[in-house]
Formats: sequence, structure tokens, C-alpha cells
Amino acid sequence: MTVKSSWWGTELGPDELDLQAMLDAFSQAHDLVLHDDTTTVANLVGELAALGVWTLGTAENAGGGGADRVTTSVVFERLGRSWPALGWASVQAHAAVDVLAGDERFTDLCTRVHEGSAAVAVVDEMSVHVRLGRDGDGLSGSIARVDAAHEHPYVVVLGTEDTALVIEPTAIDAEPLRRTGLGGAFTRALDIDAGAGGWHEIAGADVASARSRLRWGAATVAAGLAAGAAHDALEYATERRQFGDALTAIPTVRQSILDQAAHSAVSLLAAHGADGELAVLAALRAACDTAIDVAAKALQSHGGYGYLTEYSAERRLRDAVSLRAAADSSGAALFTARSLVGLAPVASALRKDA
Repeated sequence: MTVKSSWWGTELGPDELDLQAMLDAFSQAHDLVLHDDTTTVANLVGELAALGVWTLGTAENAGGGGADRVTTSVVFERLGRSWPALGWASVQAHAAVDVLAGDERFTDLCTRVHEGSAAVAVVDEMSVHVRLGRDGDGLSGSIARVDAAHEHPYVVVLGTEDTALVIEPTAIDAEPLRRTGLGGAFTRALDIDAGAGGWHEIAGADVASARSRLRWGAATVAAGLAAGAAHDALEYATERRQFGDALTAIPTVRQSILDQAAHSAVSLLAAHGADGELAVLAALRAACDTAIDVAAKALQSHGGYGYLTEYSAERRLRDAVSLRAAADSSGAALFTARSLVGLAPVASALRKDA
């Protein structure tokens, strides 16, 4: 018996259900475990872009699909189940287009992001990963971690004020980082040494919207990862027989699976409904923590088989740990804590007049 594909979020309409079915069929047709293989990752991203889902939630006048939040969440959640690294990369692509659209200097880059032929890592100036400073026309420093599903991404830095920076790949020296999971993310540490022309400032950018998109998108990917782990545990327990009956005949097994599914549902609903800086941060932190907790419980639901690479349980747990680090909820908390107590943002070190 195979358990029907699950969705533990807001009720979906016909269009969202069709989108979900298409993404499920896509993941089943590409049943593979991602590694940092350039060709495989690029082909998957290109196919998702050709289907119109890679930047589905960006504005139509910016070249995107103009989808609403729930519809966009279907994409993030489904990618979180199958390939969390691609889910996180798609979230960053959405946030990047939010910042780049409308600036004629980046029209070509936006087009290539929509096509999946260019990648953008989006980071926050307040992140614990980011150490950048400017000196006249130069920009230098480091970014300790990016996960853009690409070896040589552009980088968009969201400033603490209405300023964003775009750093060209040619100004970046990238060093691979070891990680627990998140295959296909091409996790890199970046050294930045950019002169004039190697980086660009966007003044008056709507960084608040991009920052919010980045956080609730990451929360939705994490919720999808948790839901995928819970669904796999349910499917395994339904099919696995012990003492003449399915594991689901055991009350404690049923209760564990219920807890996994319920926690996944709460994460997804919170990400859907989060509105405002504090609520979005809360959804992000809870979803990332929940993904780790649910993935750990799902692994236990598989018993000894959960530790075998033939099953997805151990990989999902590793992915959940790495996704929390990539989403950098700790850095997000530093920014939101100042706002919560009425302090102004830390003065940006990225502005021309800084």
C-alpha cells in the first residue's frame, strides 16, 4: 500500500492542486539524490524554470509568474520535500528579483534568473555570516556561507537601511565548505575584493519585502522538508509488517506519526500566515527547529532501516540541520530584536555616505 501524497496546509484550490500534482510528477520522474554535480543541478533548475515555477511568485511586470503567496508556497513546500537545496535557491531567486526588478542595469540578470541560467545568493548585512566594508569605490570582506545551488553565483546583500548591493561573480573567490546535508547547494565561503564595476549599489530598494520573502520562504521549505519526512515515516509504517500486522496497528507508532504530521502542519500554516517582522521570524525559527525534530523522529520510525542510505530518513535529518544553518535564523533574530524593543537598525556599513 502506498500512502497518498499529503498536503498539511491551507486548503488548495484547483489551480494549486494542479501545480502540486505537476511538481509531484516532476519529482517522481527525477527520482534522484542531489549532490554537488554541476550538470545535474543546472539541468533540474533549468527544467523547473521552463515549467514556469522557479520564480513563479515574482511580479509579472518583473518577468515572473505573479503567483500569490499560497501558490508560491506550494512550490517551496514541494521542493523542500524533494530537494531542499533547490527550494532554498528558489526562495533566494524570488528575493533577488524583488530587489533587482525595476533597475535597468539588472534587466539581463533578472531574465537569466527567471531562465535558471544565473543564480543569486541573497544574504543580510546583519547576518553572522557577513563581514563586508567599503572604501571609496572598493568593497571587500567575506561572507562565511552561501547556498545558491550554483558554483559561481551573483550575491545580493540586503542592507540594514533601504540599500542593497549586487556583487559580480568575477569579484568573488569561492571556497567549498563541508556541510552535514543539503546536497546540491554548492555551499561556499566567499572572499570579496571588488573594485569599481565589480559591485553595484541599489538605493531605495525594498529590502524589507525581500527580507520577509527570504524568511517565510525558508520557513516553507523547512516545513516541506518536515512534511516529507513525516510522510515517508507514515508510508514506511503502513507498508512494514511486524507480528502479522502493519506497524501502524501499534498505538505508539500511530501517535508518533501523528505528532510528526501535526508539527509539520503547524510549521506550514505558520509560514503561510506570518505577517509582520516578528511573526515571520517566529515562523522561520520554529520551522527550522521543527524540521530537525520531525526528521529525527521520522528516522526513529524507520527503526534500524532509517540509518541506511537506501532510505531518505537519514538524509532528511542531515538536510534539516544544514538548512537551518543556511537560513541563518540567528542573524535574522539580531535584526528583529532591535526592532522589537524600538531601536533603530544598526547604521549600514554599505551606504555610499557610511
